[in-house]
Amino acid sequence: MNATTVTAEPITATTKPVASTRLVSIDALRGFDMFWILGGDLLMNALGKMSTNPVAQALATQLEHVQWAGFRFYDLIFPLFVFIVGVSLVFSLSKIIETEGKAAAHRRIIRRFILLFLVALFYSGGVSHNWPDIRLLGVLNRIALCYLFAGLIYCHFKWRGMAAICAGLLLGYWALMTLVPFPDVRPVDANGVVISQALTATNTAQLNFASTNKIRGGFEPGLNLANYIDEKYLPGKKWDKIWDPEGLLSTLPAIGTCLLGVFAGLLLQRKDISDRKKVVRLLTWGAGAVVLGWLWNLQFPVIKKIWTSSYVLVAGGYSAILLGCFHQIIEVWNRRQWATPFVWIGANPITLYVMDNVVGFDRVAQRLVGGDVTHFFDAKVTEGTGELVIAIVALGIAIVIARFLYRRKIFLRL
Repeated sequence: MNATTVTAEPITATTKPVASTRLVSIDALRGFDMFWILGGDLLMNALGKMSTNPVAQALATQLEHVQWAGFRFYDLIFPLFVFIVGVSLVFSLSKIIETEGKAAAHRRIIRRFILLFLVALFYSGGVSHNWPDIRLLGVLNRIALCYLFAGLIYCHFKWRGMAAICAGLLLGYWALMTLVPFPDVRPVDANGVVISQALTATNTAQLNFASTNKIRGGFEPGLNLANYIDEKYLPGKKWDKIWDPEGLLSTLPAIGTCLLGVFAGLLLQRKDISDRKKVVRLLTWGAGAVVLGWLWNLQFPVIKKIWTSSYVLVAGGYSAILLGCFHQIIEVWNRRQWATPFVWIGANPITLYVMDNVVGFDRVAQRLVGGDVTHFFDAKVTEGTGELVIAIVALGIAIVIARFLYRRKIFLRL
């Protein structure tokens, strides 16, 4: 993912303070999402190298991000986490509001935001580098911001108000990106002629901020309003050198993604609707959002790196469909055993995510089955088998740690 994240507290299926139970489907979906970050992507890529079979190649391709516009399965990982954060906060905040009041919910939201943001800064390297080579925004930072604003909105608005805010965020972002002019920052030669149609600058010092030529409605890399705001105003290290895919302006529609999860959480929380009907609604709403998002793509392209409004709908729709499928299998059909490893992972996503960053399960696997072991499998079986073994070992390490933490009821709760 550029990566992904997490909620910090087990999910309950009721807002009553007594005899609450977890919705296993939410934990399992969260773990399923994290699975691909912890090594599932390496597994699919290795299979792609081992076989020229079109199916294997297609699966491997789906576990890579699109370069810019478009959508693959791997582009769903991050927004799915944001969506699940929205689902989760409905249960956790409802319980707090009911038992302790909104002031307590506010304190919980702000405390979690601050702690998660600090963890995010640590994840990005902390102060291991000198300023300005420190990244202030990233995946976990965006999760923290989405949780903060979606949580506060949930505390003060009914679903109609939240729907209006969500629509306002998506339409407002589209209007800003389409209608607001900004300077053409592409470098120029001595005669004032633009050097390249594409923006090829590798640092902000090369950008032509003094340009009097205004452009608008562009969605190319570096030549859109969201990227321009990052280029001009976002301090510190930027992931893509001159702008950041988790930048300032694109956080607004990301909050919309979290609110879509809130709507799903409100549906799951209802007691007057059967689980089967909840599944039907999730699948129907999800399919409708996907269709609407791809229609909007004709004017406002689906682009993860600037989190376009069409991307919000497409990713949110697929997220709702996945949630519906997991809910049907786990809660309605009561078939849970297959999802046990996902539940282990989903109960401790922050711990595993940060641990993978600091330690690196794939790096540990390299120490165990890399080198000559990898070469042996490549030579005796086929090219790519060594990478497959490394991926399996990395995933195995992550699952063993997740199981250990889960069995001993060790959960990182911010």
